[in-house]
Amino acid sequence: MSRTLALRMVSFTSLARSQPRPLYRRICWISPLPHTSFKVFLIYPLRQMCWTAWRSSTEAGLTNKEQSQLSKMYQGLIQGDRACLAEAITLVESTHNRKKEMAQVLLQKVLAYHREQEQLKNGKPLAFRVGLSGPPGAGKSTFIESVGKMLTKNGHKVSVLAVDPSSSTSGGSLLGDKTRMTELSRDMNAYIRPSPTQGTLGGVTRTTNEAILLCEGGGYDIVLVETVGVGQSEFAVADMVDMFVLLLPPAGGDELQGIKRGIIEMADLVVITKADGDLLVPARKTQAEYLSAMKLLRKRSKLWKPEVMRISAKNGEGISEMWKKMTEFYEVMLSSSEIYRKRSGQQTVWMWNHIQDNILENFKSHPSVCGQIPILEKDVIRGVLSPGRAADLLLKAYADRT
Repeated sequence: MSRTLALRMVSFTSLARSQPRPLYRRICWISPLPHTSFKVFLIYPLRQMCWTAWRSSTEAGLTNKEQSQLSKMYQGLIQGDRACLAEAITLVESTHNRKKEMAQVLLQKVLAYHREQEQLKNGKPLAFRVGLSGPPGAGKSTFIESVGKMLTKNGHKVSVLAVDPSSSTSGGSLLGDKTRMTELSRDMNAYIRPSPTQGTLGGVTRTTNEAILLCEGGGYDIVLVETVGVGQSEFAVADMVDMFVLLLPPAGGDELQGIKRGIIEMADLVVITKADGDLLVPARKTQAEYLSAMKLLRKRSKLWKPEVMRISAKNGEGISEMWKKMTEFYEVMLSSSEIYRKRSGQQTVWMWNHIQDNILENFKSHPSVCGQIPILEKDVIRGVLSPGRAADLLLKAYADRT
């Protein structure tokens, strides 16, 4: 018996035991095959039947017009139509309940297509996912355009997901990254999508992870995610990409500043930008300081030692060398299978992120809570109740809802 078959038997045995007990016994009783053979050949269709039933029930709730719209969008997406990709990302970003249901149906279709394409490539990922972060003025957009043009010339299809901060006052976003990548935005092998954070912390939107999946379904083999700002919490992008690159301008602080930034610990590669002209000497100094700082930090991977490089996107100096280093990282992670373990962990993280978001929405909108929220908020503002006590009262009302 092969090792693969043995592993599948273990997996299917666990699936069988997870079924309701009467169902498991009844199926075992009617099977004329040996017990082990039954597990291999009969339990798997049950899982497929459950998935098919779920998908059918979900799609059955959609109107014919909605199903036709999703089918057209899906077909255009997998054929590389950029308009369909843009429409799909807009659907996924929507907060409308009906649109959310449609988005989940579309994502399940794309996910199935994604698995099929990976199987055709012997399990190799469809795209290299790279997260880019840095403080305002670090030259992220200039860098992306320079790298993007180089990659498209080499036959790659590049997708750029640029996240802009939303105003806490008006709620709007400038979404100006595309205007700073004029040449790349005209390239037919590149797709640039600016999106607002809409109050989401961590430097990304709540749907960036799904947008990455859609871009890969559209045939883009390089996905660059440009995040908002830089700080202690702006590295949520590290939980959705294969490689996290930190871009820093020259003279941004000494090595102590580098140590106390939590984001440095998450970086697989640190890049000092604008290393040209009068800033060349400060760039060299900054590079040396961060090299010193990173010696004191704990490595994230046993297989990779983060490096500090200098580039000039304006002159193109160091861009090709940097891409070679990024490709080297990808090959190391791929050959060791660490990239698969990393992606599996990332999917679990984002599943729980969605659960947390939905639980909070459900909490605020629940009848036993929503009526008390404005009353308790007024008591907190007047100083009658402490914020902690008000929170306890709301949580108790929610817990006693039954």
